[in-house]
Amino acid sequence: MKAKERILNSLKGIDTDRLPWSPNVAYWWPMQGENITSMGEVEFLESIKADPLIRGHYPMKDKKWDHLFLFNEEYKNCERVETIKGNKKQIEYITPVGNLRLEYVYSPEGDTWFLMKHGVITKEDFKILTYLKQDTIIKPDYERYFQACKYYEDRCLILPLLVPQMKSSFQALLEFWVGTEELIYAVCDYPEIVEETLEAMKEVNRKSVEVSVGANAPAYLSWEDSSTTNVSPSWYGKYIAPELNDWCDIIHENDSLYIQHACGHLKNLMPIIKETRIDAIESISPPPTGDIEIWDAMNALDRKIALVGGIEPTMFEKLQGKEFEDYVKSLINNMKGSKFIIANSDSCPPNVSMENFKMVSKIIDEMKA
Repeated sequence: MKAKERILNSLKGIDTDRLPWSPNVAYWWPMQGENITSMGEVEFLESIKADPLIRGHYPMKDKKWDHLFLFNEEYKNCERVETIKGNKKQIEYITPVGNLRLEYVYSPEGDTWFLMKHGVITKEDFKILTYLKQDTIIKPDYERYFQACKYYEDRCLILPLLVPQMKSSFQALLEFWVGTEELIYAVCDYPEIVEETLEAMKEVNRKSVEVSVGANAPAYLSWEDSSTTNVSPSWYGKYIAPELNDWCDIIHENDSLYIQHACGHLKNLMPIIKETRIDAIESISPPPTGDIEIWDAMNALDRKIALVGGIEPTMFEKLQGKEFEDYVKSLINNMKGSKFIIANSDSCPPNVSMENFKMVSKIIDEMKA
């Protein structure tokens, strides 16, 4: 059985020849030497006998990460201007009704840009964001994705990102535009203005999903980063779950799957997620990164939703030899009979050893026999 079929069968609850093993190498990959990165991401994963599941980006051929969208986002009357000076970056959205500016600082150690100043601060800023979203045009752009699929064929499953900001409208306000604390105040102080902005954002997302399914991908991804560390269950149920369900309806009409990246504290979201129409949760994290063991999540969801993850990031790095082997075997045994793909949950620490990657493959081979 090829990797793509193995992964898809597991997500759908169809029998496979063995348990799929699909590590997430984000953050680990760019910290490796050229002897690894020059192989290419898919080729490296194949070399350790893993099943390449490419999450929201084009398969890497070096250290460059390119987000994989199936559309271009353009504006009729607005402009996006990005300026980088040293370790500082500014993104400004220029509109006829005002401008929004976000500020970032680069961390060489983390190889990432940290958002230091959100773009929406005042009530008037919400109105500017509403205008920006209403001014947005979404145009199909499938060719590069088609080329990647043709090149790799059944060797991997490539997951395109569904929406421009990679997550639901409310989660995008939380993480990107407003910030958790200020959004809480805004929802309490002027909810009608916040909800008007959310409706404009949802319309852009809906159009993006409708365009994305035109590529007939087997499965799609959003980086929801779901967690009760920054959203309450009641707000998740009111603002996020309904939008995800709308996406699912469109995706399921196309006989494709929706996979939700949820890497945070999920225990108190389980009753709500159980009632959604999502097909899989990717990067579900046990403690200490998350707050629920993956087998407890499996039972809380009545085994209806496929789960990808289970190897807690700090354990992947810290445990070695027999300790790590026992840890992985226990995880696999606890998840028997479920829709399950074993992976490290969320990003991979840079110091995870090659021995641990290969150990998982070895265990799967031995347990299969």
